[in-house]
Amino acid sequence: CHPVLKPESRMEVCDLNPCPPRWKVTPAGPCSSSCGLGLAVQLVTCVQLRQGKEVLQEEGLCPAAEKPLASVPCVIRMCSYEWSFSEWSECSTSCGNGIQTRQDFCLHSLTRKHVDRVFCRRFPKATVVRGCSPGPCPEQVGTRSPGTELQPGTPATHPTAAAREERDKGLDLPPSAVPRERTEGGGVCGNLFLDPTGIINMTGVESSDCTVAIGRPLQEEITLRVLESSLNCSAGEVVLFSGRMMWRTGCRKLPLSLINSRTNTLIVKQRVVLPGNGVILQYNSRTATKKYYQDCDKQLFGPQGEIVNPVQLPEQGQEVVCRTFIDVAPQHRIAIRALYTALGTEGNQTHFNYILVRDVSTMKTVVFHGKQQFLWQSTGSQAEIEFHE
Repeated sequence: CHPVLKPESRMEVCDLNPCPPRWKVTPAGPCSSSCGLGLAVQLVTCVQLRQGKEVLQEEGLCPAAEKPLASVPCVIRMCSYEWSFSEWSECSTSCGNGIQTRQDFCLHSLTRKHVDRVFCRRFPKATVVRGCSPGPCPEQVGTRSPGTELQPGTPATHPTAAAREERDKGLDLPPSAVPRERTEGGGVCGNLFLDPTGIINMTGVESSDCTVAIGRPLQEEITLRVLESSLNCSAGEVVLFSGRMMWRTGCRKLPLSLINSRTNTLIVKQRVVLPGNGVILQYNSRTATKKYYQDCDKQLFGPQGEIVNPVQLPEQGQEVVCRTFIDVAPQHRIAIRALYTALGTEGNQTHFNYILVRDVSTMKTVVFHGKQQFLWQSTGSQAEIEFHE
């Protein structure tokens, strides 16, 4: 280009508009496992470049479909030792719900010989107890509650009309207040268990978040034992137990832990990261050790029912607050519609003149007065209604 006249150098202003927000990933942290497959956590933030500087933005401004994973698999080296297992034992019962067990061994990965279990103590171990069901017992055919099938592939059995009536009598509930069929989707997640005892296997579920609920009549309380846990605590896996009067989370030292609901309902929420992990639970119900309800309180279990305000006679006094508790399967929500309201003392000797409805998951309360008709919807699977002076 030497013989050609060189143009003068000059600078032109370019587009000064800020760049669109983008995802920024910090280097991943340490691997959760010293050998074998583990997880490394990385910080993902939404940033925008403004005048050469990165400014933190709300995540909603970055494209959700392009968001990187917060946890990524990692392998530092292959493990020298690993867990191995015997075959599953026969089911502990010939009919109904039982358990199967298997033995675990620590093996050297190369020699395949048994070594002391201490060499495998840092590695996650698969379950050694699981639920099983060879089939319904002759006297219990058709009496299962929704969600009692424990293993994938077990055919669902629906109660006959006569069996449903017998079951409803045992729960001391109105017929319209008891679920008639298994909740949609299969498996245990999202189900409401109404049997007095049972085993719930929450391992190997497809969803990372799995929720189940247990419900019994008002005069009972629920005790729950963790039979087995394969949760990876360092990866953030956890299980939550919640009831009207208790709340507890845990991951470490879960096996053989005993949980008491203190009331007639209990919700279990499980969050896993690695497929196949989870807990196996065994629950029982018993007469409550302390009375946590009023005699005029009522309990309804979905999917539908009718609520009628209690009538309080003058000689009973006016200090009692009557409540109706509503619990449905965790994957469902509750809608309460006031079909007719005539609150006051006219005609039926009632002394209630406003209704209080509480969403248990958020503890948000709404009050309805006078002859107001309404439609109320919950954000969770539990609600309470109180009738007040």
